[in-house]
Amino acid sequence: MTAARPAWQALVVAGGAGLRMGAPLPKQFLPLAGRPILMRSLEAFAQHWPRMPLALVLPEGHFDYWRQLCEQHQFALPHRLLPGGAERFHSVRNGLEAIGPGLVAIHDGVRPLVSRATIEAAFELAGRHGAAIPVLPAVESLRQVSADGGSRAVARAEFRLVQTPQVFDAQALKRAYERPYSPLFTDDASVFEAAGHAVHLCPGNPENIKITTASDLVVAEALWNSLRP
Repeated sequence: MTAARPAWQALVVAGGAGLRMGAPLPKQFLPLAGRPILMRSLEAFAQHWPRMPLALVLPEGHFDYWRQLCEQHQFALPHRLLPGGAERFHSVRNGLEAIGPGLVAIHDGVRPLVSRATIEAAFELAGRHGAAIPVLPAVESLRQVSADGGSRAVARAEFRLVQTPQVFDAQALKRAYERPYSPLFTDDASVFEAAGHAVHLCPGNPENIKITTASDLVVAEALWNSLRP
């Protein structure tokens, strides 16, 4: 008898203040093709897997505004809302309380252009190995900066650019997040590795940019329009 596939779940994290965007609203609430970026990110999972459980982490002070946006845009996609924390680490740890056994994808709320192929590849690889993160090769030259202000060229073939969703065995990730916060934890994979686990790489998609600045939003609009019929 074939073993049942582990449940697929997604935790979307949007705790940033959006200061680099220079807009009055946090970047996750700004519109992309007429709907808030955050809704587009949640829809990226639901449009292909409508029954996938979704959880959203926001600063608690943004809950009411988010509910107003959902009403305004008639956004009825089921999702559980959870409060964020001081750092992304704490936000993810809070969000994991809503996650059951199986696999969980941790996704940046401001990456609305993630492809179905990227999501599926990460889930499938994590199902085999316990953890998977999407990456892209570095295409520009890289230099490593030293503490004395100098720098040196490094081989770009040895580096990868990391995206989300990062997918993990949910129970193993919860145990990894029991450790104290460290500023070295820049993403979920770094937390998982610190707990002694290996992380495997799968292909990301180039359009899966993280919208951080005003110019990123312009690029995202152009990409959105080019990817939609």
